Amino acid sequence: MKLSCIKYKIVYRILEKNNFDKSRLISILQAVQKEYKYLPEEILFFIASSLSISPAKIYGVATFFTHFTLQPKGKHIIKVCDGTACHIKKSINLIDVLRNKLEAKGKNCLIKENIFTVETVSCLGACGLAPVLIIDYDVYGQVTPDKVISLIDVILEQEMVKK
Repeated sequence: MKLSCIKYKIVYRILEKNNFDKSRLISILQAVQKEYKYLPEEILFFIASSLSISPAKIYGVATFFTHFTLQPKGKHIIKVCDGTACHIKKSINLIDVLRNKLEAKGKNCLIKENIFTVETVSCLGACGLAPVLIIDYDVYGQVTPDKVISLIDVILEQEMVKK
C-alpha cells in the first residue's frame, strides 16, 4: 500500500470516529495534527471533501486557532516564553543561544534534520519561573543559557543513540 493511501486511511478512521460530523471539525483537526504534528494541505482538502464543506472554511478554522499549524514540525518542540516577566529576565538570551546552538534561521523554524522546532511564544503562564521554556511537554523554569545548551545536548545524544 502506498504511503499516501495509508495517510488517507488514518484520516478516514479519524473522520469515522467523529461520525463525519461537521460540527466536530476542531476535534477532527486536533486528531489529525496529533497524528502528523501539523495539518498537511492535501489532508485538509480530503477532510473538506469528506465532510462536504469548503476547503476555505477548514483553512479558516486551521489558521484562526494558534494551536494548529500548517507547517511540519520537528520531533521536539521548544517553546521559549518572551512574555513580560520572561523578557525582563532576559529570555531573548535563551532564544539567541538556541538559535546559535541549532544554527536556526527565521522566527519559528524547523532545524537539525527535523529534530527540533523552535518557537517564541507570548506567554506560557509560568511567570513566577521566568525565564521559562517548554521542550515537548516538560516545563523548565529559571533557565540559563548554560541550562539550554545542556538540555539540547541531552536530546541530541538521545537522538544519536536511536539512529
